Amino acid sequence: MVSVRDSVLRRWYRGPTYPAWLLAALVVWFACWSWKPAHPQDFLLEHILTVAFLALLIATRRRFPLSHLSYTSIFLFISLHIVGAYYTYSLVPYDQWAETVASWFGVKNFSLNQAFGFERNHFDRLVHLAFGVLLVYPAREFFLRIAAVKGFWGYYLPLDVVMSFSLLYELLEWGVAMVFAGDVGQSYLGTQGDEWDAHKDMALAALGALLTMTVVALINARWQRDFAREFNESLRVKVPLPLADGSL
Repeated sequence: MVSVRDSVLRRWYRGPTYPAWLLAALVVWFACWSWKPAHPQDFLLEHILTVAFLALLIATRRRFPLSHLSYTSIFLFISLHIVGAYYTYSLVPYDQWAETVASWFGVKNFSLNQAFGFERNHFDRLVHLAFGVLLVYPAREFFLRIAAVKGFWGYYLPLDVVMSFSLLYELLEWGVAMVFAGDVGQSYLGTQGDEWDAHKDMALAALGALLTMTVVALINARWQRDFAREFNESLRVKVPLPLADGSL
């Protein structure tokens, strides 16, 4: 039996004001983390795209409202990004946080980095993985509702877009590091001396997106009756003849 509390939460989640509540929570979260950031100039640089993206979501809210699942995914990702921007990603003290939590349970001198053999700060890796895990579903919603893709393409194209945006972000980081030389550029870049940092970040974003699309595909395969037919139909050649010469 569903409890009254569960029923209230379900109605709140499905209600029309849910996105507004998420936005309000995000504004409060941002305000809390914007007080005296470690590197103010880097903090501002980190949030240029964030503000632009939120402005786009708000501007298109009436014409193209997203599902509440998509808004929740975006909210979670931006919340993680705000924390990373406050410290700069390479300095987020998650190891100290883990030690504090462990001490609550009587475990002394616990180190997350030592437990997993980490030799660097991996908060940036977490956020790149989260980029794929959390933002691929909103991308899928875009393709399904605007491009009307079906079957295989409804899973592959969102994955492809996440990989492309991950690449574009790494290029942007490189460009910012070139323009803002010195500490600002290096803190924004956050490679921590790893020459393969950009490659690993893109790989994690791709892995996260692949995991989410795999889960979505498995759920649809279980509950969507025409899943196999739609999937096979999406791979069938629709126009057997090649494009005519001179046709674009």
